[in-house]
Amino acid sequence: MALLSATATASYLCRVNVSVAGVLMMRELGLSQQAMGRVFSAFLVGYAICQIPGGLLADRFGAPRVLAWATLGWVAATGWMAGAGTSVAALLAARFTLGVAEAPTFPVAAQAISQALPSGKRGRANGLVVAAIGLGSAIAPPLISFLMVRWGWRTALMVSSLPAFAVSLFWMNQRRRPVDHAAAVPVAAPSGRPQSRSFLLLTLSYSLQGYVGYIFVFWFYLYLVDVRHFDLLRGALFGSLPWLLSIVSIPLGGWLFDRVPFDRRVIPIAGMAGSGLFIAVGAHTQHAYLAAVCLALATALVLSVEGPFWATMTAVAGARSGAGGGVMNTGSNIGGLISPALTPVLAASIGWEGALMVSAGLAVVAAVLWLWIKPAPDSQPAT
Repeated sequence: MALLSATATASYLCRVNVSVAGVLMMRELGLSQQAMGRVFSAFLVGYAICQIPGGLLADRFGAPRVLAWATLGWVAATGWMAGAGTSVAALLAARFTLGVAEAPTFPVAAQAISQALPSGKRGRANGLVVAAIGLGSAIAPPLISFLMVRWGWRTALMVSSLPAFAVSLFWMNQRRRPVDHAAAVPVAAPSGRPQSRSFLLLTLSYSLQGYVGYIFVFWFYLYLVDVRHFDLLRGALFGSLPWLLSIVSIPLGGWLFDRVPFDRRVIPIAGMAGSGLFIAVGAHTQHAYLAAVCLALATALVLSVEGPFWATMTAVAGARSGAGGGVMNTGSNIGGLISPALTPVLAASIGWEGALMVSAGLAVVAAVLWLWIKPAPDSQPAT
């Protein structure tokens, strides 16, 4: 669990570094917001199309081998981007490659957790691993800003890949652990349409959650600087706030999902609907600091549902949680692929308030879909 969490932290350092360095990249390379949006989305193209293959690799080879090679790929792709010169095509190719290399991360983690832990602990376990993305995302704005102000954005990108290199060394020295069959026994899922419908709706809801969440992964810092007129370092401080909050909100959401004595779906419903409300308030207010705080709270809430999503996926997918996680995460990243590129287009057409209001509405739709998601009841361990 500790190594999976460290891997998630390193993955997000490599993933969001460009959203902070993008401020100087756009100035140096003469990139528009729309061009930078395409660079952001290039990552998600590679990431989305390799989710299912990544999950299948997890089911076949296990976490240590897959993540050892994947993390080395993150380092190589980040180095390629740092040395890409002024070629936009090279930036796009480097980000696409990083997306391919990062694709197995969370399907591998879900598969490992589903094999090692009983279903009653998977919400908090997935929440703890995903919470580590908050740590990586919180570190990135001040770290990258500090480095790029002194040594440039290329050096900042390279330094941000060092944790991934360290994690790869640890994975190379791990062996695949035997499956805990008592923990990993598949749930007693009813066959036929109800369970298939639940998985389909779960994937659709996670797709909308991905659309909303990736706006803040890639555009929050730039929004604070370019739209709300924060300076670079003040923007970095407030840019870390959503991820500091998510370090608490993500494991809390998973813990509540495991522990709530009534219908557990209330946790993801409240998280997504609450996020939509805070996005609407933050987008509409004229006060820059209030907007930053509201949007930070919205990010923390939209990420608080990660544990419930992944725990529900393992309940539905059973022994094929790697492949199931790959399918569900493909949906999330299709949403995430659309939002970084579409958001600045909407902002140019209807303003940033309108663009954020669209995401607020989609967050509410994602919450409503949970009313029809019915994961199967847990089965008893075999004796």
